[in-house]
Amino acid sequence: MTSPFEGMQEHAEVIKDCSWAFQEAVECQISKKCSRFDSLRGDIIEMERAADAIKRRIRGHLPRGTLMPIDKFQLFRYLREQDSVLDSMEEVLDWLSVRPDAAIPEALHKDIFFLVDTVLDPVEELSSMVSEARKYFNTYKEEQRVIVKEIIRTLRLQEREADRIEHTIKAKVFNMEVDPVTVFHVVRLAEIIGSIADHAENAGDMMRAMVAK
Repeated sequence: MTSPFEGMQEHAEVIKDCSWAFQEAVECQISKKCSRFDSLRGDIIEMERAADAIKRRIRGHLPRGTLMPIDKFQLFRYLREQDSVLDSMEEVLDWLSVRPDAAIPEALHKDIFFLVDTVLDPVEELSSMVSEARKYFNTYKEEQRVIVKEIIRTLRLQEREADRIEHTIKAKVFNMEVDPVTVFHVVRLAEIIGSIADHAENAGDMMRAMVAK
């Protein structure tokens, strides 16, 4: 019987692969220094479909009538949060695409790029967290559980840093002499980017529940 954690890690790896294209797409669209935004967005849509296929496979192949190390509903909740990381990446690009010719104030570019860097740090951790959790459920060694909990703690700290940068962006744009539509566009953009880290942290909370004694 194949462990559902194998599929969960495969799903996390797809999300990790998406993060590189996502970062390039955001920088491309905001800086206006390249013309690959639509192509990169298309790549992410394709990867999202691949992630959905993995998610369906996990749900469709869970053993029935067989004891698993975790409750299947906990697994479903975890998978939903992990999948929401990718959904948020797509939503960011959708939001940028609704005003393709609109200019985000140049004074905010570095802050937005920094926010993207920061929210992608916990995305990198997701795959490691699932990998270490797989080891824990194979051995049930306390030292392995500690490793998983430390990754979860890191996710929490990374989400807090993302919140701080998101707040900085909002404060800056509200104090700029720009039109209200641009203010709304930037504020909502920062919120959606920040939600990537939120979902990663939530996935960590779900994993903490799964490894709890």
